[in-house]
Amino acid sequence: MNTQTTLDQLRTLKLSGMAQTYEGVLSLPVNDQPPANHLIVRLTEAELQSRVQKKTEAYLRMSKLRYNALLEQVYCNTSRNLTADQMITVADCGFIDRSENILITGATGCGKSFLACAIGRQTCSHGYKTLYFGVSRFLEKIGQTKLDGTFIKWLDQVEKTHLLIIDDFGLHPLDGIARLAFLQILEDRYGRKSTLITSQLPVASWYEYIGESTLADYPHFSIMQRKTYA
Repeated sequence: MNTQTTLDQLRTLKLSGMAQTYEGVLSLPVNDQPPANHLIVRLTEAELQSRVQKKTEAYLRMSKLRYNALLEQVYCNTSRNLTADQMITVADCGFIDRSENILITGATGCGKSFLACAIGRQTCSHGYKTLYFGVSRFLEKIGQTKLDGTFIKWLDQVEKTHLLIIDDFGLHPLDGIARLAFLQILEDRYGRKSTLITSQLPVASWYEYIGESTLADYPHFSIMQRKTYA
């Protein structure tokens, strides 16, 4: 049996996880190599793990998260209005399956963006597509796609994303075009996909900021935290 040919064939078939594990097994003394049935199990598990890792890495690249944050790095304390039970609820990403939304509010520098990125990284690792936008970049994207005629295509991309993160909402004024685009995005996602928004604006100030009571009243957000400190 030509083991090198087998390795080459595995790589040709893009079974890199299997190839790497098989190569490792071949490096062992013959007496230490697993029997055929155990080898098949090991190769299959290695390939599955490899594909999950590659998928996660791809989703993380596409997400463009601002921080390389992990949920275990978020400090939970009741005085900061963030408990371990709440983090456990978020960690299993069940809110994505239920199409629930998260609103994180608090003062500048309290860690809203870090927490949002930690949640985004967790969703990527669970196999969910995530997109992160700082609000200025989000508004720029709306204006750019409106000008070059790709707005509908971009809307389709956003609508298919399991978690949309909009960070620092309320820092930049909304013009009429941005306001209507924002409403359209929320409409497309309502009841189907999850949205996470961070804002230093108190919820009561959203009417004045948005300037449109219909949008401000729209019941899109199940408010997880009035104030969150990460």
